[in-house]
Amino acid sequence: MTTAPDVATSTNLAGFINRTGVFAPTEQRAWNADPVLKWAEGPTGQHIELGISEMNLFLLLGQLGLSWDLSAQPLIPIGTVYDPFVCRGLDAFIYGCYSGARFIVAGTPSGVTLAPEGGAHQSTITASIGLELPGVTAIEPAYAGALDWLLCDSVARIASGDEGPLTASPAEQGAYYFRLTTRPINQAPFAQARQRLGDAVLRRQVIAGAYRLRDGFEDHPELVTEDGKAPLVHLVSSGPLLPEVLQAAEELAEEGVAAHVVDVTSLDRLYSSWQRTLRQGVRTATTPSLAGPLWSVLGDRAPIVTVHDAASHAMSWLGSALGVPCVPLGVDGFGQSGTIADLYGANDLDTGSIVNAALAALALDSR
Repeated sequence: MTTAPDVATSTNLAGFINRTGVFAPTEQRAWNADPVLKWAEGPTGQHIELGISEMNLFLLLGQLGLSWDLSAQPLIPIGTVYDPFVCRGLDAFIYGCYSGARFIVAGTPSGVTLAPEGGAHQSTITASIGLELPGVTAIEPAYAGALDWLLCDSVARIASGDEGPLTASPAEQGAYYFRLTTRPINQAPFAQARQRLGDAVLRRQVIAGAYRLRDGFEDHPELVTEDGKAPLVHLVSSGPLLPEVLQAAEELAEEGVAAHVVDVTSLDRLYSSWQRTLRQGVRTATTPSLAGPLWSVLGDRAPIVTVHDAASHAMSWLGSALGVPCVPLGVDGFGQSGTIADLYGANDLDTGSIVNAALAALALDSR
């Protein structure tokens, strides 16, 4: 069952609505003849349109997500909302997760990447909401293939009523928050990672929370000589900023620096995995092990630059987790209007800033 608060076209639901229709208790007159969006309302419609009311969206998702317990009717509720307006329905979002509701919500578009729409539509703190809210798993893929795997996995977990084998965390109980973008992104880098790692390994890593999109030494073998390897830095990012990060990796290679590019598909799952290992060590008075998705992707000891279209602190804990210097880049001020390139530059998210941050991280590591 799908629903949205007056954002059907801007969140790209038109094709789905054309096939399923919009629900109304009685047949309604069709006021528009737009072939792109056929707005047909009637009892057979499957999409619920709520008007401009994000609070109602999360109230509805919360109740639909409890249908298993309330009426023994299994439902898979999916809602879409402009990402900055997740905050408008936050109270109902929290209460739904507190009640154990199982649903999927997509916040899209997000961040300063929707720059042409102005500052009022930009979001910076929503990634932190997804990470810190108990009972919800935050997911932020960059590529369509990863989104496909993650969405199918979330639907399967809701349908089965359990968390599945990949996540034993009690925080993951069935609500999934996808923070997405409408920025067109070249899909070739993901296809190359798929060829390098294989579907089985890549899918497992994508669902677990992160994978190595580019290997700095494999892509640039000239950085490995008889005298040893070039200096190494990790460039870690999520969502629409991966093109800038990949370009920064190429520019660093020209400067004699190897850069592993890591695509974080779920910062939430990475953080939960790290916390489980730490707390196990605390409870047993033993040295925590860093085995798991975090260490398997970021296992090479090297300084980190995190690049996120959200508040910079959201990823900054990665340096502490691995015990290395971390330079976090993000959006820590209110947005301005402009082109995507302009706002990336204003927030130090452009390629040049990422390169400079990597050099700064290497300098901190050498102290």
